[in-house]
Amino acid sequence: MTTDELATTARALVAPGKGILAADESSGTIEKRFRSIDVESTEDRRRAYRELLFTTEGAAEYISGVILYDETLRQRAADGTPLPEVLSRQGIIPGIKVDTGATGLAGFPGEKITEGLDGLADRLASYRDLGARFTKWRAVITIGDGIPTSGCIRANAEALGRFAASSQEAGLVPIVEPEVLMDGDHTIERCDQATRDSLAAVFAALHRHRVRPDGMLLKPNMVISGGDSVTQAGVDQVAAATVAALLDYVPASVPGIVFLSGGQSDEAATAHLNAMNRLGGAPWQLSFSYGRALQAPALKAWKGDPANAPAAQRAFHHRARLNGAARSGGYTQSMEAADA
Repeated sequence: MTTDELATTARALVAPGKGILAADESSGTIEKRFRSIDVESTEDRRRAYRELLFTTEGAAEYISGVILYDETLRQRAADGTPLPEVLSRQGIIPGIKVDTGATGLAGFPGEKITEGLDGLADRLASYRDLGARFTKWRAVITIGDGIPTSGCIRANAEALGRFAASSQEAGLVPIVEPEVLMDGDHTIERCDQATRDSLAAVFAALHRHRVRPDGMLLKPNMVISGGDSVTQAGVDQVAAATVAALLDYVPASVPGIVFLSGGQSDEAATAHLNAMNRLGGAPWQLSFSYGRALQAPALKAWKGDPANAPAAQRAFHHRARLNGAARSGGYTQSMEAADA
C-alpha cells in the first residue's frame, strides 16, 4: 500500500456517518462477555456470534471497518467464506488487533506496558495476506495514587510509535490507542491532565518514528469523570473538554479520531460523540470505534441461541444507526426507543 493508499484507507474508515466496530476481544474478554449471558465460550460459538454481527443487513451503511482478533481473522463463515472476505464484500474494511496485551511495567507498581513488538513485522505481513488493511495497538494508562507516571506514559508512547511505523511500512493503517482508563473515583480534571500528558508523549513518539499523520487514526478515551467519582461531568462538559485536549495535541492532518467507549453505557457513548460533533469546528472527523457500546444489546438479545440471531442483528443495527447519526450531531434521546 502506497502512502496515498494509506491515506485513502484512513479516510474511508472515518467516512461521514460511519465508524468502526471493535470485535477484537481477546479470548479471556469474550469469555467474560459470554459468561454474562450464561454461554460457554467455544471457538464455534465465537465464530457464530461474530458472523452474526458481520452479516447484519444494512450495517455497512454505518460501519466502515471492523477490528478483528487473530482467531477471527483466520475463521470462515458457515458457508466457508473467510470472515475478512465476508466484510470486504459489503464494503467494510477488515482490520486486526496486533498487540499481545498489557502486563505489569517493571519498576512501576500499578502501571502497565503493552507487549507485542517482537516478531511484529512478520505478523503484519501475514495479516495483510489474510486480508487486513488496518491495525490497532492499545496502551493502558491508569489513574491512581501517584499515577500515571511520566515513565509509564513515555514507555507506552514509544511502543505506540514503533507499532505505527511498522504498520505503515507493511502497508497497513495504524489505529493508535492510548487509553486513559475511567476506572477509579478521579475527577474529570485528573482525566484531562492524564489525557493531555499521554497525547503529548504519543505524538512526540509518532513524530520521532516518522509516522505519517495522514495515514493513521487516533483512538483515544474521552475526557470523562472516573466511573466511581461522586461528581459526574455532564455530556456537554465531557464533549468540550475532550475536543479542547485533542485540539491542543493532534495534528490537523490526522484524518480522524475514533473514540473508544471505555466502559461507558451504550447511550452515554453515543450522547458524548453526538455532543462533540454538535460543537463543530474540529479539523478531523470525530467518529467511533466501539466494542461493548455497539455489541451489548446484540449480545443480550442473542443469548447463544441461533434462533435469536435476527433479534440480535436488529439490536446491533439499531445501535450502529444511532452512532451513525451522532457522527453529524443528529442523534436525539428519542431515537433510542424508535425501532429498538
